[in-house]
Amino acid sequence: MAVKPKNSHPSLDIVDSHGVELSGKRIVLCVAGSVAAYKAIELARLLMRHGADVRCVASDAVTKLIQPDYFKWATGNNVITKLTGKLEHIKLADYKQSDLIIVYPGTANTLGKLANGIDDTPVSTVLTVGFGSKIPILMCLAMHESMYENSAVKKNIKFLKNKIEFLSPKLVEGKAKAPEPEYVLNYTLKKFGFSSVLKNKKVLMTAGPTIEHIDPVRAITNLSTGKTGTLLASELISAGAKVTLVYGPGNQIPTKGIKVINVTTSKEMFDATKKELKKKLDIVIMAAAASDYTPEKQSKFKIKSDKKLLVVRLKKAPKIIDEIRKYQKNALLIGFKAETNLSKNALIKSAHKKLKDTGADMIIANDIGGKYQKNTNYNQITIVDSKKAITSSWSKKEKIVKIIKKEIEKKIK
Repeated sequence: MAVKPKNSHPSLDIVDSHGVELSGKRIVLCVAGSVAAYKAIELARLLMRHGADVRCVASDAVTKLIQPDYFKWATGNNVITKLTGKLEHIKLADYKQSDLIIVYPGTANTLGKLANGIDDTPVSTVLTVGFGSKIPILMCLAMHESMYENSAVKKNIKFLKNKIEFLSPKLVEGKAKAPEPEYVLNYTLKKFGFSSVLKNKKVLMTAGPTIEHIDPVRAITNLSTGKTGTLLASELISAGAKVTLVYGPGNQIPTKGIKVINVTTSKEMFDATKKELKKKLDIVIMAAAASDYTPEKQSKFKIKSDKKLLVVRLKKAPKIIDEIRKYQKNALLIGFKAETNLSKNALIKSAHKKLKDTGADMIIANDIGGKYQKNTNYNQITIVDSKKAITSSWSKKEKIVKIIKKEIEKKIK
């Protein structure tokens, strides 16, 4: 469980207690005036137990049923019951301010206001802003069945159906009851990438570059940022896996929930990885851009700059992926292969060779030549195994890692 700040609210002690799948996710919980509002407290706590930061917005009708302090107690955050000059609705629902807005419970009144652009309450105003800024909205309706069957309500649902998400209520005892909090939690987890296939799977990853010192101030390294590796680790955490990341000095910050082992040199990465390989693992992913060569000798002192010619002798660094099968016979092994300015066929051929040489189950090959160097936030990968080669489109790395995760899921099944 993550360490909480000293001055944090005591209710935050439950954050991450059941998992870190929602770690770093900001969720706005809009609570409308229904007797089902008391279940919103349970929903908030469930979301927090999986890592979410939950902010509640309560309508005036709700405060007559439940005191706002209950929501503050539940979430550890102040509750929005009115809008002030602090622009609470903008802070919560403007562009990229939150990851998801859940309306639980959602009334016919709230639904109608969202469908018709009416924002005369804190809840409806937050929804109007979130709707405009395209923050995903999940509506969990609760009302009498006769209201739910009202043609105006049906019209509003139809208008919003392809614009927001709905979780259907249960029609019981003449009422359209809001789905249970546990169901909403499971839906939310899946929305953010949770996978029953990857749940609790033990994953070891490497990512980032290494630095090989020539002298105390000079070194050999590469331009790897560690972005693909850390993004993939984050995807696997959201899927419910347990991830250990042996991380070189990249400039990306791994998400909360990942066990990070920081290293600098290829030897440190090799040694740290070898130590982790002695544990029982389900998946091993070698995404690091570890140096292939390291200086034969490292000077203890800064080399003087008065020489016109300086020769640095390099020796081959051990290939970490070559050692994996000595320790992990049955783990799913995934390697990365970077080349420059090759044809697609040549790239696939190179990946197949690495697949055979390392005993890997899958190789992620990519060309980091001219086109890649123009914008390293984008990439194109070819996923190669013994049966097929699949090439992605040029896409943001955030999309690339989702493609890789799906292929991992297929292999685990």
